[in-house]
Amino acid sequence: MTAPHEAIPVLRVEDGPASAAWYRRLGFQEDWRHQHEPGFPWFISISTPQGATLFLSEHAGDCAPGGSVFLVTHDITAAEAALNMRAELMPWGDRELSLLDPDGNRVRVSQPAESVP
Repeated sequence: MTAPHEAIPVLRVEDGPASAAWYRRLGFQEDWRHQHEPGFPWFISISTPQGATLFLSEHAGDCAPGGSVFLVTHDITAAEAALNMRAELMPWGDRELSLLDPDGNRVRVSQPAESVP
């Protein structure tokens, strides 16, 4: 078997389109959405121009509510401005902020120490 070349976290959400809109503040844009039939749950792919991808799923069996995702950035200042939050300097030198999305999923955004001015 060839080793995987990408891993995409799946987050459980109640309202996929609203969640995709919330993640725009972090630089994500909607790639595509799928719904088997009108009224059925949405499954939505969002990504950043830099290549980070998340799947947002309204399907109860895909994953449990209250997930977590760790995002790495080279510009924590932009995340601070978009979220109206201040990042914390961690003991290991990274700057991080942590918040919950509208569905209770933990979102941590980190700028590695080597790129912190």
